Amino acid sequence: MSEAIEDVLISIPLFNGFTNEELRVVASRCNMIEVEKGELVFKEGDKGDYMCFVAAGMLDVLKQSEAGKSAPITTLTRGRSIGEISLVDDYLRSATVRANKKSSLITLTKTNFEMILEHHPQVGIKLLKGLTRILSLSLRKTSSQLADALLPMG
Repeated sequence: MSEAIEDVLISIPLFNGFTNEELRVVASRCNMIEVEKGELVFKEGDKGDYMCFVAAGMLDVLKQSEAGKSAPITTLTRGRSIGEISLVDDYLRSATVRANKKSSLITLTKTNFEMILEHHPQVGIKLLKGLTRILSLSLRKTSSQLADALLPMG
């Protein structure tokens, strides 16, 4: 199973620059799961303790509106990730993720992430830097979308 996970991780931009051995370390701490179309991966407000990489399929990310309706935020395809924040903080999930079609996901739990940091610090640092880049890009995108939404209609 670890080899199948490695084969997917190598194609994910976060892992650019990782050696085969470093990928093996990460893959050995990950699991592969299957979710059916319509199945929830996680729900907004749940406690988060893992992140996911999309190995195959498609996930919809939904955010609860003030009116209590689910608003679509984005759709994730192969190579994209979700739930990264849960590896570094103890807050509740900030969105709901549902499988748009049958999907294969690679999961990394907070416990396994911390084990990588403890037992393989150089790999952990690379992984942490990659996660930071993902979160930074997400924040930049969100800030731009907010600025666009706040501009007066022309």
